[in-house]
Amino acid sequence: MLSVPDSIKDTPIVIVMGVSGCGKSTVGQALADRLGWPFYDGDDFHPAANIEKMAQGIPLMDSDRFPWLESIHQHIAHCQQTGKAAVLACSALKHIYRQQLRGDLNNIFIVYLQGGFDLIRARLQARHGHFMKADLLHSQFADLEEPQDAIAVDIDQPLNAMIATIVAGLKDCAIMP
Repeated sequence: MLSVPDSIKDTPIVIVMGVSGCGKSTVGQALADRLGWPFYDGDDFHPAANIEKMAQGIPLMDSDRFPWLESIHQHIAHCQQTGKAAVLACSALKHIYRQQLRGDLNNIFIVYLQGGFDLIRARLQARHGHFMKADLLHSQFADLEEPQDAIAVDIDQPLNAMIATIVAGLKDCAIMP
């Protein structure tokens, strides 16, 4: 892990998390646009082997995920090291995954996109050109450990309402005026 001086560990990073198809990339990009921060999609950090597995309908194991999560952690640390706030989309389904993303870093805020299985399955079935298939949704829900320390947002509402909820939650966390 990168060593980040304490003076810049306070650079805020928002991780938008949830199962595949819940809208992490869409919400994350809209939030980043609203905040004027860069957006990064955790899918871009997957090694080719992970993408190939998921494209074949094979769920990832922890041994597949840990190197991927470490590369995201390194990116978060780099953002903080350079004093650049950011929004990042990452499934971060298990508590241990979120711990790995945080590591020894401060000011990491989790936004949890909540939605029912049927709604998300319908979204995945309508999505084209993405490696993650609807067949893997059961494994995503099986792995999901809902965070207790997150800004929870119901995905069954318009995007602007979700962003307003998140911004209000971030204000409550005192990272926004």
